[in-house]
Amino acid sequence: MSLSAVLTLGQTALELGLISSLTVLALFLSYSMLNVCDLSTDGCFTLGATVGAVVAIAGHPWLSIPAAMLAGMLSGMITALLQTRMGIDSLLSGIIVNTGLYSINIAVMGNASILNMNKTETVFTRTKDFLAGTALSGQYKTLVALIAVALVILFLSLFLRTRLGLAIRATGNNPDMVRSSSINPAFTTIVGLCISNAFTGLSGCLLAQSQKSVNIDIGTGMVTIALASLLIGNAFLGKGKIPVRAVGAVLGAFLFRLVYTIALRFNMPAFMLKLVSSVIVIIAIAGPYLKGQMPLLKRRMAHRRGEEESEC
Repeated sequence: MSLSAVLTLGQTALELGLISSLTVLALFLSYSMLNVCDLSTDGCFTLGATVGAVVAIAGHPWLSIPAAMLAGMLSGMITALLQTRMGIDSLLSGIIVNTGLYSINIAVMGNASILNMNKTETVFTRTKDFLAGTALSGQYKTLVALIAVALVILFLSLFLRTRLGLAIRATGNNPDMVRSSSINPAFTTIVGLCISNAFTGLSGCLLAQSQKSVNIDIGTGMVTIALASLLIGNAFLGKGKIPVRAVGAVLGAFLFRLVYTIALRFNMPAFMLKLVSSVIVIIAIAGPYLKGQMPLLKRRMAHRRGEEESEC
C-alpha cells in the first residue's frame, strides 16, 4: 500500500470519526454521566440527517444545524418523558421512540426514502468556498467536523461543572441521593437526554451533508458504533477529568472508523461490516474483563502444572 493510499485512508477515517464522535459524545453524556442507555439513537441520528437535509435543500445550509439539533432535542424530550412521566423502562422507551421515528423521518423526507443533495449548498460547500485559495482548502470537511467536535467538548467541559451539570452526574450515580437533596431526577434526566440527542441530531446532519445524500437507513446501527467507540475510548482515556474523557471518546470514534475504512479497503463485502461492528463491540466490552482474569488464569495454570509435576 502506497503512502498516498495510507494518508487517504487516514483522512477518510478522521473525517467520519470526527462526525460520528458527536454521537459518541452524546452517549458519553447519556450513558456515562446519566446512566441511561438511549436506544433511540439510530432514529434520532436519522432525524437530524433528514431535517438538516430538508432545510439545506430549502436554501438554508447554516440554519440546518440548529434545526437538526432542535429536532434531536424534541426526540430526547419524548424519550425522557416516557421514562420519567409514564413509567416506561428506559430501554423500552428508546425502542418505542426509535420505532416511531422511522415513520416521522419518512414524512420529513416527503414520503421518500432517499434525498439527493448533489446540487445543494451545504455547510461544507460554503466552508470550501470560504477557504478557496488557502492551505486548508482541501481539508474543509475535516475542519468543519473538528470545529463542531471542539465546541461540543468545550460545552460539556463547562456545562458538567455547573450546578445543573453536577446534578445530572449525581442522578446517574445515585438518583435516591439526588431526590433526598431536593433535586428532581426527572428534570435532570429530561435535560440530559435533550442535550445528548441534540448532539446526535447534529452528527446526523453533518454526515448527511458530507455525503450529499440521505437515506432512511443512514442511522442504522449507529448506537452500536457509538457504544463501541465510547468503550474503546474509555480503554485509552477512561480516567481523569471530563475534557480528557471526552477526547478519549473522540479517539475511540476515530479508531473504530479506521478499522471500518481498512476493512472496506480490503474489499470486504458491505454486509460483513455489521459483523465487524459486533466483533469490535465484543472486544471493547470483554477486553478489560479478560485482561483482569489473566492473572487468575495464570495462577490456575501454574497450580495445575505443579500438580502434574508432583504426580510424576
